[in-house]
Amino acid sequence: MKLLRSILFFVFIPLGCISNGQTSVAHLTCDMAVNPLAVINKQPRLGWQLLSEKLHVSQKAYQILVASSKEKLQNNEADVWDSGKVLSNQSQLINYIGRSLKNETKYFWKVKIWDEANQESSFSEPAFFRMAPSTSELNPTWIGAITKADSYLPEGRHYHTATFKRAKKDSIINASDALSRRSIMLRKPFSISKKIKEAVVYVSGLGHYELSLNGTKIGNSEFAPLWTDYDKSVNYNVYELSENQFQQGENVLGVLLGNGMYNMLAERYSKFFVSFGPPTLFLKMKVSYDDGSEAVINSDESWKYSKSPITFNSLFGGEDYDATLEQKGWDTSNFNDGQWKKIVLQEAPKGPLKAQQAPPITIQKTYSVKEVKEPMDGTYVFNMAQNLSGFPTIKVKGAKGQKVRLWVGEGLKEDGTISQGRSGKPYYFQYTLKGEGVEEWQPKFSYYGYQYIQVDSINYKETKDSKLPTLLEISSNFIYNDAGEAGTFECSNDIFNKAHELINNAIKSNFQAVLTDCPHREKLGWLEEAHLNGPGLIYNYNLQTYIPSIMENIKDAQRENGMIPTIAPEYVVFGGDFTDSPEWGVTGIILPWMYYEYYGDDALIRNYYQVMKRYIDYLTSKSENYILSYGLGDWYDYGEHAAGYSKNSPIALSATSHYYYAAHLFAKAARYLNKTEDIAKYETLASNIKTAYNKEFFNKETKQYGTASQFSNAVSVFMDIVEPQYKEDVMANLLADIKNRGYRLTTGDVGNRYLFQALARNNENEVMYKMNNHYDTPGYGFQIQFGLTTLTEQWDPRKGNSWNHFMMGQIEEWFYRSLAGIVPDETNPGFKHFFIQPELVGDMTFVKASYQSVYGKIVSVWEKKNDTLILNIEIPANTTATVKLPVSKKSNILVNGKNFKKVKVNEAEGKSSLKLGSGVYKIACSL
Repeated sequence: MKLLRSILFFVFIPLGCISNGQTSVAHLTCDMAVNPLAVINKQPRLGWQLLSEKLHVSQKAYQILVASSKEKLQNNEADVWDSGKVLSNQSQLINYIGRSLKNETKYFWKVKIWDEANQESSFSEPAFFRMAPSTSELNPTWIGAITKADSYLPEGRHYHTATFKRAKKDSIINASDALSRRSIMLRKPFSISKKIKEAVVYVSGLGHYELSLNGTKIGNSEFAPLWTDYDKSVNYNVYELSENQFQQGENVLGVLLGNGMYNMLAERYSKFFVSFGPPTLFLKMKVSYDDGSEAVINSDESWKYSKSPITFNSLFGGEDYDATLEQKGWDTSNFNDGQWKKIVLQEAPKGPLKAQQAPPITIQKTYSVKEVKEPMDGTYVFNMAQNLSGFPTIKVKGAKGQKVRLWVGEGLKEDGTISQGRSGKPYYFQYTLKGEGVEEWQPKFSYYGYQYIQVDSINYKETKDSKLPTLLEISSNFIYNDAGEAGTFECSNDIFNKAHELINNAIKSNFQAVLTDCPHREKLGWLEEAHLNGPGLIYNYNLQTYIPSIMENIKDAQRENGMIPTIAPEYVVFGGDFTDSPEWGVTGIILPWMYYEYYGDDALIRNYYQVMKRYIDYLTSKSENYILSYGLGDWYDYGEHAAGYSKNSPIALSATSHYYYAAHLFAKAARYLNKTEDIAKYETLASNIKTAYNKEFFNKETKQYGTASQFSNAVSVFMDIVEPQYKEDVMANLLADIKNRGYRLTTGDVGNRYLFQALARNNENEVMYKMNNHYDTPGYGFQIQFGLTTLTEQWDPRKGNSWNHFMMGQIEEWFYRSLAGIVPDETNPGFKHFFIQPELVGDMTFVKASYQSVYGKIVSVWEKKNDTLILNIEIPANTTATVKLPVSKKSNILVNGKNFKKVKVNEAEGKSSLKLGSGVYKIACSL
């Protein structure tokens, strides 16, 4: 006990010094975004965080001011809305209820609060939001080099095939040079003669675009706009331009267009050959002057175009750039565009324009060469030390017309050269030199998953052969979504630390416009990963504005009969179970509830209620006596068999369990939204499915489900399908199977989460620890020992295809929820109240984790020192937490150096619990 008190003495002295700090207001959001430029909700929802060094801080009241200008807001002149003093502890998702907001208008706002002691804070720093225009206000005109009718592009969405339109004389237009597939440059000169107050650009270039003003790129996006099903929705982006980006007199808007998912090519490697039309542009720039006048520049017939130096671009095949075709200054004034051609007006995409709400893709990290080898003369292979999604940047010099071809791959052949066999081939980037000193280049419209770069027929660093170009520098750009990271995790177990790193590098690699399965071979949004990895994704990344985009893609993909396909957007129809599998489709019902649990926002439940209902009705139409008997099942389950369809567990059990879970959650949604006509119907449906499931799959004699596999029993436990009197026996059988296999799993992509969480939520974390704390297959340790930097598609990388998949990364939920013990409270969603309940397992001596909730940063750090457990936690202001300590009632518990008397002991759990208000705490207890 002396050791315990001495530790606390040194740790807690500083806390008294900061306990008198004032509460401030920060991190203002509008519809979950910081300073959004395209708000579509006519009554946007405002939120903020409270910052304080005091303990037990909560909000008693707030006041919001909204003004039409920053100057008025600074003077507290709320000409748009003054909420007055509102008695409420709500600091998130507060509906704006002021004057009607005008489209294409920017508003400024700030907030102050009164705390639990009725002390008034200062006003926050100002924030802003801009309302999106209506479609009629955008009045989109689409322009490009060739009409869809004249482009003879393929039609249909069939796997690896498409129906061609035939040109005259029954010949197909040459794909290598056809305007239907070629990247083009578009330019529009315009004049400025007045002082600018503000300028806003609305733009969508399909498949992808790069926008410039006077030769300078606007924004930092790569691969904008984010992918959608262009027959259903088309994203556009919004940029605010400052006065110093313009010049008096002539200015030039420039746009470079590439194919993206909008216009897929069949050359080199391609996953499918589908096109929505040739590259196309919509743009509207609205310039407001100080004198109150306005000017609008639209995409119209006054624009001109020319072929760009990008001679080939395909998301699946690579990109070629011919620098000899550059036109210097093409997007600046004083350029002679006499040789350029007039654009043509194009048929608009079928889908309506929608303001992109999710964050953009950006270059997040850059890696330099770690190791270079020359497996054969003039062929160099560069190890960039990190498998990733992205593209290289090169610096090169040489003669005009010399070429540098870059092959990229995530593995090597035995001879040390690039291998693309598992990831889709041929794929490469190619640069043709213009012969003007040191030239720098990186691709714009294609990316791949790779760690190694191979360059043939070059000099490296120094010119030994003048007939070859000299590569001076090469680096690797890691691209992924700019949502930002929400969590941190570290512990005393090296396997878990490295697994966390592997998984997150794979998540980032696939965190693109959609959650892709892999960054090379498919790049498709397979939906099951979103819900099976959902909690792990949310703990690690800020998905407040990203998850709604997944749901919008699901809505767009849903068929008329209610079926939700396995991928969204559904660019290609695979057919059979690869198009329709319940474990994938239920994402449309599970994800809104996860979003509500972690962010406290029920908007997805409300907005997609009909999507959910139509899918449940579809599953019912496919069922027989409440049993579903199709789908992929526990995909890639582990065993001696080849990976693929579920082999260890019945497919009908997998499909029906998810049918039940979806019906249960939909019935819950009906009750939550008080949809009286649906409540009884779907609660009865869920009950009938559960009864049929237990009758069909449960063996009362053996107390096992299905084939007695780990998945069969675990999913039944997790989804609460097991009748209470049998649960203990089913769990015992599950544990026995794990132990008999030497603490090894047999589940797959679908089953992992249910196995992991069935153990974790039923006090079997020691088993979970043993099952994952080893270097054998199946397990994360084997991949670490194999020397990988991203999680792979199969537990044994030698057997699988992709080395950059995150679908087996469901252990992230266990890291945060169990080891760190940061657990949401279902009855107080969004971490308004939550639990800190760390699990002490194995020989682990510490865990450090944090999570940025919508209310602020939650921290859970524990360490075992001798016979003492020290727990350091942070609880955000305006929230509370129940701390469940893994110690008995006999333990002496000190909180911030003092005996804590309000301790409750749960005899069943064998844990002591205490409820705390916000603040920083050091808790020490004897073990």
